[in-house]
Amino acid sequence: MEKSTYIGLILAVIAVGLGMVLKGASLVSLANPAALLIIFGGTVACIFIGFPMEDLKVVPKLFKIMFTSQALVSKSELIQQIGEWATVSRREGLLSLESKAEEIDDEFLRNGMRMVIDGNDPEFIRDVLMENISAMEERHRQGALIFTQAGTYAPTLGVLGAVVGLIAALGNLNEIEALGHLISAAFVATLLGIFTGYVLWHPMANKLKQKSKKETQVKMMMAEGLLAIQAGEPVLSINQRLAVFLSSTERTAMEEKSLEKT
Repeated sequence: MEKSTYIGLILAVIAVGLGMVLKGASLVSLANPAALLIIFGGTVACIFIGFPMEDLKVVPKLFKIMFTSQALVSKSELIQQIGEWATVSRREGLLSLESKAEEIDDEFLRNGMRMVIDGNDPEFIRDVLMENISAMEERHRQGALIFTQAGTYAPTLGVLGAVVGLIAALGNLNEIEALGHLISAAFVATLLGIFTGYVLWHPMANKLKQKSKKETQVKMMMAEGLLAIQAGEPVLSINQRLAVFLSSTERTAMEEKSLEKT
């Protein structure tokens, strides 16, 4: 479970809801069918117009990604694992890693290991792995773009909803008692548009981008580690090569763990 997503949504609802109450606005006014239809229905319609059906099929999966924790291997554990493989490889040869490859859960790492074991050219392996990473980044970019565009459309649709509401209000100027209610209802669409655009869709797009960045870093580490194993580099050199992907905190923790083992 991605706790930050749930915490953010709860805080957003509380902040806006409590703010409305403190300002003297009624929360009941948000239950405006016309405004909800214009904002949510209009945003969905814009997304369908703007993206091919093939891209939109992944939207349910994108929501799942935002609400579940990212299952990525720890960078420090990955460095340790690659170091162990490098030690075995230098001692017994690359073919000794064949049994290890079958135990790898990550498809990207497993396929890369098999290419190394098969003795493929290092440049070929690098090209294949980099193309895989590039394709993954493009898929992730397209997914995040859907939410970014939704965040762009929603506030504008809020203005559209306000205009529609004001047209209705101006058409009932003879009913003074209902005029205030109609004007108030007109701006509900604007509130919902801004809220969904800047509190929901844009932050969700940002979370998808951040998760993509983390996954890309891990896969880059895998690629560099596999190529280093193939080149027969010593474990210390591999550790130094891969340590650049770690933050200062992660690097310190890994060094402390190594000292404890020795």
